[in-house]
Amino acid sequence: MATFLYRLGRLAFRRRRLVLILWIAVLAAVGVGAMSSTGKTSDSFTLPGTQSQKAIDLLGEEFPQASAGGASARVVFEAADGQKLTATANKAAVESMVAKLGKSPQVSSVSDPFSSGQVSEDGTIGYTGVTYEVAAADVSDAAHDVQTAVVAQGEQAGLTVSLGGDAVAEKAASKAAELIGLGVAAVALVITFGSMIAAGLPLLTAILGVGAAILSITVATRFFDISSQTSALALMLGLAVAIDYALFIVSRYRNEIRDGHEPEEACGRALGTAGSAVVFAGLTVIIALAGLSVIGIQMLTSMGLGSAFAVAVAVVIALTLLPALLGFAGTRIMNGTMQSRRMKALERGEGEAMGVRWAKFVTRNPVKVLAVSVIGLGLLAIPAMSLRLTLPDDSMKPPGSTQRLAYDTLSEGFGPGFNGPLTVVVDARDSADPEAAAADATAVLGTLDDIVSVRDAAFNQAGDVAIIGVVPASSPTSQATKDLVSDIRDHSAALHQDTGADLMVTGTTAVNIDVSTKLAQALAPYLAIVVGLALVLLLLVFRSIMIPLKATLGFLFTIAATLGVLVAVFQWGWLADVFGVDQTAPIVSVLPILLIGVVFGLAMDYEVFLVTRMREEYVHGATPTDAVIGGFRHSGRVVTAAAVIMIAVFSGFLLDDAALIKSVGLGLASAVLFDAFVVRMTIVPAVMALLGHRAWALPAWLDRVMPDVDVEGEKLRHTLDSDSASTAPEPVLAGVGAGAHQGSDSHSSPQVMAGDAGSDASDPGTFTSPLPRHHRGRTRGLSGLRQRGAETPADTTEPKGGATKGIRKKMFRKR
Repeated sequence: MATFLYRLGRLAFRRRRLVLILWIAVLAAVGVGAMSSTGKTSDSFTLPGTQSQKAIDLLGEEFPQASAGGASARVVFEAADGQKLTATANKAAVESMVAKLGKSPQVSSVSDPFSSGQVSEDGTIGYTGVTYEVAAADVSDAAHDVQTAVVAQGEQAGLTVSLGGDAVAEKAASKAAELIGLGVAAVALVITFGSMIAAGLPLLTAILGVGAAILSITVATRFFDISSQTSALALMLGLAVAIDYALFIVSRYRNEIRDGHEPEEACGRALGTAGSAVVFAGLTVIIALAGLSVIGIQMLTSMGLGSAFAVAVAVVIALTLLPALLGFAGTRIMNGTMQSRRMKALERGEGEAMGVRWAKFVTRNPVKVLAVSVIGLGLLAIPAMSLRLTLPDDSMKPPGSTQRLAYDTLSEGFGPGFNGPLTVVVDARDSADPEAAAADATAVLGTLDDIVSVRDAAFNQAGDVAIIGVVPASSPTSQATKDLVSDIRDHSAALHQDTGADLMVTGTTAVNIDVSTKLAQALAPYLAIVVGLALVLLLLVFRSIMIPLKATLGFLFTIAATLGVLVAVFQWGWLADVFGVDQTAPIVSVLPILLIGVVFGLAMDYEVFLVTRMREEYVHGATPTDAVIGGFRHSGRVVTAAAVIMIAVFSGFLLDDAALIKSVGLGLASAVLFDAFVVRMTIVPAVMALLGHRAWALPAWLDRVMPDVDVEGEKLRHTLDSDSASTAPEPVLAGVGAGAHQGSDSHSSPQVMAGDAGSDASDPGTFTSPLPRHHRGRTRGLSGLRQRGAETPADTTEPKGGATKGIRKKMFRKR
C-alpha cells in the first residue's frame, strides 16, 4: 500500500491542475444535484420484531383512517392571562383555526378540542391533534405553510399558539459552531507550522471535503429516508478528521523537504508513510460507523453511513487533492514567517520540545503517572453506572422553539404525561367475545398506578380490534412511564389466557422505549465487535501482542470516563449552567453507540500516528525508552495539535440549542481530551516504559502467518534506499560529493544540492546520471520516478545559477 500511495502522491503532484479541475467538477456536480433536491429529513422509526411496531402495523391494517404510520402534530392554544378558551371570541377563533387545519393538504383527521375533552380544567389551555396521511419526511411545504398561518391567526386573535409533533418543520441549525471550530483550528495550525500556507492547506481541503460530503448527503435525501441529525454529525466528524489527516500529511511533507528531497519526491514519501497511516485510521472510523447499520434502526443507520461517507471523502481528498495543492505550494510551504524563536531553535536542533520533556518525565516515573491517570479516569467513570437512555422528544428542543413551547404548555395544563400518551391495542381477532376482552383490558388498566385517565375502547369496523387511550401521570422520558409500559405488557399473558385476546402498547412513547431498550441491548455486542476489530487491526499494524491490548484497554477507559461526564452533566445536572443545559434528562439513546464507533476510530488515529514513530525508532536500534521519547519528538507536537483541533471543532457544537447535538459535542470533545492527553500521551508511554522490550514481542509462529501491512511505510523506505544504492546516487550537480544527508527521521536520503564553491569538478553546472535508462531515455524503477520528478518543472519559474544556490542554502540553514 505504501508503494501505491507513493506513486499516487507523485502523480497527483505532477498532474495537479488536472486533479484540481476534477475535484472542482465533482463539487459542481453534487452542488447542482443538491440544489434540485428537497433536502427533507425524517426521524421516524421502524423496529421490526418489537411489540410497538407490531401494533403499528396492525393499526395500519384495521384502522386505515387513523394513519398510524403518518405524521402527527399537536396545535396547542393558550388564552391570555385572565381569559379562557371557552369565552365566545376565543372559542370562535379556535374553531376557525381547527377548520383551517382540517382543509390543509395531506391531513387525514383533526380533533375538536371542545367536543373531545381536550381543554384543561381551568379552561385556559387546549389542543387539537392533527394526523397526516404521509410520513413526516413527506409533509409538503403547503401543509407547513398552513401551520404557520394558524400560528399567525392565533396571535392576531390574542391567543398563544404553538406546534409540536414530528409533522412540524425543524428550524435551520446555526452555523456558529462550525465557524468557531474552524477559527480555533486555524490558530492551532498556525502555531504548529508557523506558516500561513502550511496552516491553510488543511483548512482548505477540510472545507472542500465537508462541502462535498454534505452536498452528497443532500442529494441522497431524494432517494433515501435520512435522519435530520445525519448532516450535523457528518459535518462535525468530517471537519475534524479532514483537518487532522491533512495535518499529518503536511507535517510529514515538510519533514521530507527538510531532509533534502525535491518537492515531488517529498510528496510521494509523505503519502507513502503518513498517507498509509491516514488510510488505516480512516478505515477504522468508517468500519466502526458503518457497523451501526447492523443494529437495525433506520435513524442510526443513516447517521452512521452518512458520517462514514464524510470520513471517506476526507481520506480521498487527503490522498488526491492535498498532494495536488502541495504541488502548487512547492517549497513555499517551508516559509516560516510566523515562527517563534523557540520554534526556529527547535528546527535547528537546539533545546527540547515540551512533548519530549513530558515523555522523559513519564518514562522516569511510569508507576506514579500510570496510577494517577487510571484512578482519575476511574473516578470520572463512576457516574456512568447510573446511565439511563431515552430518545429525544420535544422536551429536548431548544428553549423558545415552538415545539418546546407546546410541550411545556401541555405539561402545565394537563400534566407531563399528556405529552406521551400510550395507545393500548387489544387484538381480539382470536377471542370469542372481543367486547368482553376490551372491557377486561380497560378494567386492568384502571387498577395500575401512574395513570391519569383511560379512555373507552374504540373498535374497528369488524369489531375485533380495539384502541384504548391511556395518559400516564409521568413524563414520557421518566422511569415511571417506562415501568408503566412494562406493567401493561406483563398483563398481556393473563388477558390472553382468560379471553384469547392480546394486549399491546404502542405510540411515540412506547416506540421510544423500545428503541432505547434495543440500543441498550446492542451496546455490549457492538462494543465487543469494535474491541475485537481494534485488537486485530493493531496486531497487524504493530506486530505486537501487548500494544493492541494496551490500546484497547485505554479505549475502554476513555469510553467509561466520557459516559461518566455525560451522565454527570446531562442526567445529574452538574455544571449544567456552564454547558447550557436547561433541564436534566436521560442520555440520548443513540449517543453511547455513536461514541463507541467514533471514539474508537479517533483513538486508533492517535495510537497509530504516535506509536508508529516509536516503532520506527525501535526497529532502528533505539532502546524502548528512547523509542518512546523519539516518538514524542517526531509526533507529539502534531498529535497535540490534532487533538486540540478536534476538541475545538466538537466543543463548538455545545453552542447548539438542540440537546442531542450539544450532548454529542460534549461527549466527543471529552473523549478526545481523555484519549489524546490522558491515554495516548500519558498512559501509553508509561506502560511502554514498564514493558520495555516485551511491548514489541510477537510469537514466531504468529509472525510467520500474519501479513505485513507496512502502515509506517518501512518497506517503501527500504525499497527507495536499496534502489538508490544498487544503481547510483540521485542526479546531482557535478562537483558535489554523492554523500547522503542524514534526515530528521534518522534515515539516509539522497542530497540534491546546487554546486558548491569548493567543488573540484570542471563544470559545476552540469548534471551527471549513470542510472540505467530504457529506450525512451527515462530511468527505470522508483529511482526513475525520483529523477523524472526532479526534471519536472515547478509551477513557478525556478531561479537559476547563483539564485538557485542561494535559495537552497537558505532552506537548509533553517534546519
